[in-house]
Amino acid sequence: MAAGYTFIFVPAYFSPGTGRKEEKQILSPTPEWGSRLDSWLDGRDKGRVSWRTSHNGSVKMCVTMLFRSRFLFLLAVAALLAVLSLSLQFLHLIPAAQSKEDGMVAKVRKRILVDLYTAPPRLDPIYEAYQYCNVPNKTDHGLEGHAPPDYKLLSVHVMIRHGDRYPLYAIPKTKPPPIDCTLVPNRKPSHRLLENFIKNKNIASACQLDGPLNNIALLPSHAVCEMGELTQIGVVQHLLNGEHLHETYIKKHKLLPDNWTTKQLYVESTGKSRTLQSGLALLYSLLPKFDWGKIHIRYQWSTIFCSNNCDCPMRNHYLEEEQRRQYNLRVKNSLLEQTYIDMAKIVGIPTRRLRAANPIDSLLCHFCHNVSFPCTENGCINLNHFKVIKAHQLEDERDRQTKKLYYKYALLATHPILNQTVTRMQRIAQGKRDEIFTLYSAHDVTVAPLLSALGIPDASFPRFGARIIFEIWKNGKDKRQNFIRILYNGNDVTFQTSFCSGQKAHSKQLLCPFENFLNFVRKDMFAVFNSTNYYDACHRRVF
Repeated sequence: MAAGYTFIFVPAYFSPGTGRKEEKQILSPTPEWGSRLDSWLDGRDKGRVSWRTSHNGSVKMCVTMLFRSRFLFLLAVAALLAVLSLSLQFLHLIPAAQSKEDGMVAKVRKRILVDLYTAPPRLDPIYEAYQYCNVPNKTDHGLEGHAPPDYKLLSVHVMIRHGDRYPLYAIPKTKPPPIDCTLVPNRKPSHRLLENFIKNKNIASACQLDGPLNNIALLPSHAVCEMGELTQIGVVQHLLNGEHLHETYIKKHKLLPDNWTTKQLYVESTGKSRTLQSGLALLYSLLPKFDWGKIHIRYQWSTIFCSNNCDCPMRNHYLEEEQRRQYNLRVKNSLLEQTYIDMAKIVGIPTRRLRAANPIDSLLCHFCHNVSFPCTENGCINLNHFKVIKAHQLEDERDRQTKKLYYKYALLATHPILNQTVTRMQRIAQGKRDEIFTLYSAHDVTVAPLLSALGIPDASFPRFGARIIFEIWKNGKDKRQNFIRILYNGNDVTFQTSFCSGQKAHSKQLLCPFENFLNFVRKDMFAVFNSTNYYDACHRRVF
């Protein structure tokens, strides 16, 4: 220590040169050096300004370094989180272990980037089976009746598939599914209108029914269902359909007034109880102030609704070719064949006999009604058997779209009903007010070819209670323009059709012109046969 001084320490500060904290040592004078200190203080006052300037600069630099260090710290944390997130994403892209596919070990490949194109996922047979069952919920939704504000709804044409039914086939040597086909309002699933629908049975005789329809019961009534009989689920499915369409077409668009007449309604049904009863259920919840006496249901003898235009040799030819395609696909499916063999052993019959019994029809009834699959002393048919058969059905639908044989059959099969529909639409567009609501109560073999003929590639096989709807609209600003909307189970499929698919991309119009549909039915649908009309397409053999 220097003579006459003691060392004291000032608080730590940042050294501008090193960026490190340092403690500054200064000398404190002893009494005997007082006089010298006074002279030193005089000199210090002169340098006070320069000292303050230096001190302020140090403080500013200290604050700057503090914020800079915090920013760098946060930046480092963000970078670390980004690296961790990216790593987790890549972990999901890399398989954890090798898997076997079709008996072979699949090669593990590390994916660096997600593919821009990936193959569509395989359909889940169990999910698709649930969709097919169409078990009713409390409400039914859809896009029916949706259009731009200035458009007016002129007419609606509906084709339905009947509701849930008892199987048409029985698996030999097994107990049939125990399903009750009587209607019980307090048994689920039910509907708020079901009780009144049942009570009105006594006055339903006032309904006008053509020909063979007079001999059919208006409601299902057997405690043990008969083959193909409509179940309570099937009735509720169409009460829901009608209720939904009532909210849209009657309440919102006032398509039919409260005092509607028989002439404003056109209804056709095949001669099966399930189609007649499904149609009545839909009409009951659809029409305002339902009156049995105003209902006139016409009999349609053909399941494809071809009426008087059913003579078409080439339609039958393409149907035979389609059936041959189905057979060839089935015999190639070794897993399906083994499944039939296993099921035949359980039941105790030859495989050929089991296959002819179309077991999927009965198994779907068990599945949709949550009833156990059939059992014998040899074992039980199980969910795996069901999945294999259902998966083959889905594969068959994909193959059918590729081969186009069914498409050609569908064009010829549905032309009569499409021509009838477009003719009725033309009359309404010209100002006629008859038959503004049309209902065809039909089957899966009616709805499926109609979807195919329209060129809708992604349409699923018609479920129980399926509906396809044609709406014709008028432009409020230009009354000469009419437009069409097509909906399948509530989904707008207009721009998926072959005659409207390119319209949306090349036009500012929000709806498809009715003229497109008219040209398709009258001319364009025969182009694939190198013909210009229905008769020529039906009788010209193409090789």
